[in-house]
Amino acid sequence: MDEKKKKVVLAFSGGLDTSFAVKYLSEDLGYEVHTAIANTGGFSEEELEAIAEKSKKLGAASHATLDVTDDYYNRSIKYMIAGNVLRNGTYPISVSSERIFQALATIDYAKKIGADAIAHGSTGAGNDQVRFDLTFQIMAPDIEIITPTRDLTLTREYEIDYLKKHGYEADFKKMEYSINKGLWGTSVGGKETLKSELTLPDEAYPSQVTQTEPETLKITFDKGEVVKVNGKEFDNKVDAIREIEKIGSKFGIGRDMHIGDTIIGIKGRVGFEAAAPILIIAAHKMLEKHTLTKWQQYWKDQLGTWYGMFLHEAQYLEPVMRDIEKMLESSQRNVTGTVEIKLRPLSYTLVGVDSPFDLMKTDFGEYGEINKAWTADDVKGFTTILSIPMKIYHNNQKKNGKSDLGE
Repeated sequence: MDEKKKKVVLAFSGGLDTSFAVKYLSEDLGYEVHTAIANTGGFSEEELEAIAEKSKKLGAASHATLDVTDDYYNRSIKYMIAGNVLRNGTYPISVSSERIFQALATIDYAKKIGADAIAHGSTGAGNDQVRFDLTFQIMAPDIEIITPTRDLTLTREYEIDYLKKHGYEADFKKMEYSINKGLWGTSVGGKETLKSELTLPDEAYPSQVTQTEPETLKITFDKGEVVKVNGKEFDNKVDAIREIEKIGSKFGIGRDMHIGDTIIGIKGRVGFEAAAPILIIAAHKMLEKHTLTKWQQYWKDQLGTWYGMFLHEAQYLEPVMRDIEKMLESSQRNVTGTVEIKLRPLSYTLVGVDSPFDLMKTDFGEYGEINKAWTADDVKGFTTILSIPMKIYHNNQKKNGKSDLGE
């Protein structure tokens, strides 16, 4: 009687690396291969069906589609909006923020079917290998991790030749650009992104400008979450994001280039388009300027930066992330109102906000116009007291023949 094969669950996208992995794990290593794709909102039904068909054609024992889109929103996007997270002030941590939830879903599935091992197709030169490995090690320390493309240092040509020799024919023609589409944005890599002095041409972006006449977009928030788009109410926040993406992408809004430090230490560049994230974060930040105090904004900015950095660098399971989320959630209790945005090709203008918690709507005074809650003498006394520490310092400098002003 043949020895029972060991089970391996492969995080499967249908691309070259994971297609090679199906054959290699089964043909060379003798595993019973079960593929799984964790959809965080980046795939259509047609694309998911095509990926399932590829898995079957490659000879996998089974294939599973794991939908974690709502989980991704509730456990990540919600807080990235609250924190106005833009890595290096630019990148809304688009596809990279999805990896942790794909890894979590894949490891849960592996446990469910009693897998002996888990595999992914990451190379040794990027961030994803760390995101997957770290999550797998923490959540399932006893399950073996197999990474053929990374461990064997394979070339694209070798993988294609291997698949052909094993009877699998497909169109693996190398694309000029590597495109990863997700709910929170689409990354575009290749050619110009590999050189510091170049940027992506318009045609490299998946969405092209089709709307040239200006248009008004109104985004309504309730406690920091999008609930209406142009007056249309959305119970599902994911659908609201998709609606904003559909509107903004027609104008080519959200295109940019991110330059940053990878987890493994090298610098990396990637182009991206993220109409919904950029518009939502811009509108949300403007609403917060009207509804939060100075110190709420200041400390939330600090924690939002840390939250984004930790999320990007595979630290989602660090307990401090749950503490930061509590503060971010608490800060949103008055972030309610509607923001109006004027959209134009490749640009937008924040017009204004309407909120019952607008701190500009006050009986204390109107900026630059009239004071109602204090007198001129009050301001004179306040200014005198405010100046005392600096008067003491500069008087001391003068006594010692010194000056900070270069005089």
